[in-house]
Amino acid sequence: MSSEVRHGDCLEVVRGLAAETVDLVYVDPPFFTQKTHSLGTRDRATTFQFSDEWKSRAEYLEFLRVRLKEFQRVLKSTGSLFFQCDTNASHHIRCLLDEVFGEAMFRSEIIWHYRRWSNSQRNPLPSHQTIFFYSKTDSYQYHQLFDDYSPATNVDQILQRRQRDHHGKSVYARDGSGDVVHDGYKRGVPIADVWDIPLLNPKAKERVGYPTQKPILLLERIIGLVTSPGDLILDPFSGSGTTLVAAELLGRDSLGIDISVEAVELARQRLAQPVRTSSELMRKGRDSYLQSDDESLAILCGLPVVPVQRNRGIDAILNTQPGENPILIRVQRRGESLSDAAELLHHAGRSKQPATLVLIVTDSQQPAGLFNLLPPDVLVVNSTSTELLERLADRGIGIVRR
Repeated sequence: MSSEVRHGDCLEVVRGLAAETVDLVYVDPPFFTQKTHSLGTRDRATTFQFSDEWKSRAEYLEFLRVRLKEFQRVLKSTGSLFFQCDTNASHHIRCLLDEVFGEAMFRSEIIWHYRRWSNSQRNPLPSHQTIFFYSKTDSYQYHQLFDDYSPATNVDQILQRRQRDHHGKSVYARDGSGDVVHDGYKRGVPIADVWDIPLLNPKAKERVGYPTQKPILLLERIIGLVTSPGDLILDPFSGSGTTLVAAELLGRDSLGIDISVEAVELARQRLAQPVRTSSELMRKGRDSYLQSDDESLAILCGLPVVPVQRNRGIDAILNTQPGENPILIRVQRRGESLSDAAELLHHAGRSKQPATLVLIVTDSQQPAGLFNLLPPDVLVVNSTSTELLERLADRGIGIVRR
């Protein structure tokens, strides 16, 4: 794996590259803001800046056109280009990309959404940027990524397999006896074209004080979608080097180019010590509709489970082999009796045709003989993932690890 940063005009550098050698080009150029962008590091020892001022829009678009033609030339037939921009010129850039790559090579208009602070302008607060996704040919590389199910998704929708009926309508699959066919391993839902990825926190470890610095999480998602380990990624406006750091962390080769000597040096420093900031916001989500119990899910950490939001009796589904009935889990709450927890699970699970109902006991001080009074379809285990896996194995039930 190799990462390289070169100083110079990306047009001249890319002209020196052989045709069809790059797997992904990520383009994050000046946005036609007609400003000089400047930002200092936290210790105020260094200030980074770049000019985004142009004589005209025509000059700006011609600057991009000649470079885009070179980027298209060096892409492999399986390669893709992601172009990031904002409302200053996005409508013009879409037409320009159609011209260079062809309208048929347009794949997606991705909206990167984030929360921002106060806005003194008399208009809605700008809180997104646009990322245009084009491929060089129809044979482009693509690896589907998955998000968690929506908190509003009914548990039956997660459990049951879908199929097309004779009218072409999507319906729940049933076997010859009319029983529901379960879908087994759950991957989640394919990612959509709106990405809720937060801006870098002012105190984030990866923040280096460079204007317009993007979060590594954003670049990791782009790289993961259309490249494989060992592929080559080109960032012709590399700035602080976020793309190169993301590529390094994901095991890809990369080449960054920037006209600024200071930016090139900063990118090299970051590559020497790659740092990624974790995002609690992305981990927890924004959706106030969430009803799962965080403490209960924490007990299930390490198990291949899908959290269930819209059900009082079921906390999660343990992944089984395709076609096998589901394993439904509830964790005993603080202050909740074992009998109450078991009854909630039994009631919630009886219509789901489960292979097993599993109740995780968190209160070890249970009255003697209580276990004999619980519903017989409920498997009671102590609150450790190891014991749960062993007990399921004793029953001949296998699981799929994610």
